[in-house]
Amino acid sequence: MPDSPALQALDARRSVPALQLGAPGPDPETLLRMLASAVRVPDHGKMVPYRFLKIDGDARHSLGAFLAERSRARDPQASDAQVEKDRMRFSHAPLIITVIARPRPNPKVPEQEQLMTVGCVCFALMQAAQALGFGAQWLTAWMAFDPAVQAHLGLAEGERIAGFIHIGTPKLLPPERERPDPATLLQDWEG
Repeated sequence: MPDSPALQALDARRSVPALQLGAPGPDPETLLRMLASAVRVPDHGKMVPYRFLKIDGDARHSLGAFLAERSRARDPQASDAQVEKDRMRFSHAPLIITVIARPRPNPKVPEQEQLMTVGCVCFALMQAAQALGFGAQWLTAWMAFDPAVQAHLGLAEGERIAGFIHIGTPKLLPPERERPDPATLLQDWEG
């Protein structure tokens, strides 16, 4: 069976480590085009349980300084190398889109469904970035779950970080890695 270009694009998807992402990043028009694709996800009840926070330019370094302070506050015994790693986390890729989950109570749309929608947005944004010639990596780490970081980024009550999507021009393409064989994951249900 011949592959379609859409399947070839899905099959070519791979994360490019944030350390390997450099300038240029997408311009504002290109970013909006990526986001237009990213929001075309299953969304039961049209809840739109997500929003985006753009971190670029000097804001990346400002956030890094905060993370270094927070890293030391969380663990006074943290090594200087660990604190420096936290300081530099957002300084490599020229653009980071923080995907923020904002699930809301709805009797017909459980929170889990809303969170799956948000996960789809993260994945679709990575696909859109790659389709336009950029590399991307979806990261979380401790800062995605830390209340002080969430407050620093202006998250409202009930919001949480689903992922930091680092986007930029790949300095190198990562090698393909082993993928699971879908045939070993598929079962027939026989009732």
